[in-house]
Amino acid sequence: MTHDRFRRFNTKGRWPDQAIDYDVSLMVRASGHHLFLGGLTGFDLNGQFHGRGDPAAQADQAMKNLKILVEEAGGRLEHVCKVTTYLLDRSHREPVYNTVARHLGGIAPCGTGLIISGLAMADMLVEFDVDVVIPT
Repeated sequence: MTHDRFRRFNTKGRWPDQAIDYDVSLMVRASGHHLFLGGLTGFDLNGQFHGRGDPAAQADQAMKNLKILVEEAGGRLEHVCKVTTYLLDRSHREPVYNTVARHLGGIAPCGTGLIISGLAMADMLVEFDVDVVIPT
């Protein structure tokens, strides 16, 4: 079975002061029902960044993107299985997780949260990787 790649783009010109020329997808569907989503940040699906200095606003934009992408693949947020959260500062946990809870409340995915030293762009404060399995 082939993998479906959603919202493909090239990183060339995406990151200020970085000359990276790399093809990526926001989501890959494998085996027809498993969705891998990476790099969900404060960027909307048109490439505009939202929430400078505000981790909750960035998390909100990422969760809005998650919903759109999962629905494009024929799934629902209820199909989210695992969320990996990358934060730059431990103090961002409360605003970020409360924002995620507004979007994924009652779903109860498993998850991992990491405090890391940096993301691709200095303005990014949070990033998510999400695994989704659409029931067959």
